[in-house]
Amino acid sequence: MSDETPDSLIPYDEIVQEALRAVVGRVLGEVEATGRLPGEHHFYITFKTGAAGVDIPRHLSEKFPDDMTIVIQNRFWDLKVREDGFEVGLSFNQAPAKLTIPFSAITGFVDPAVDFALQFHARAEEAAMDEHERAENDPPPAEGAGDGSNVVSVDFSRKK
Repeated sequence: MSDETPDSLIPYDEIVQEALRAVVGRVLGEVEATGRLPGEHHFYITFKTGAAGVDIPRHLSEKFPDDMTIVIQNRFWDLKVREDGFEVGLSFNQAPAKLTIPFSAITGFVDPAVDFALQFHARAEEAAMDEHERAENDPPPAEGAGDGSNVVSVDFSRKK
């Protein structure tokens, strides 16, 4: 018998990543339905700016060529959630902008009000882009519990 785990013919990692991204869609869908964030909830959403389907103003893609983090908190409008992603209006340096972000482009979702976070692993070709850039609409980062107890991170490594 071998100690090596055989390669799975079922793409479990992709299935789990897709399910966790659906959590983001459901949360944003509830905000869209009510038109506001409940209580003190607010979201940091990090995404790959060059991913397929991302549509952001050119000045933002030039400033954030790899990753960008947006904040959904006090000043957002026209939130529209679709099955494959969402659109939202945000202000950057007093200039309004419309962003379209597919769920597949999201690499992180944080709700600092309750120390909840989801992290998604970038594909191999995106893994080299580890430089994280913050958008101008971000407030200072929230202090979390630090123990990672509410962070869900999934990594299915295949042995070859």
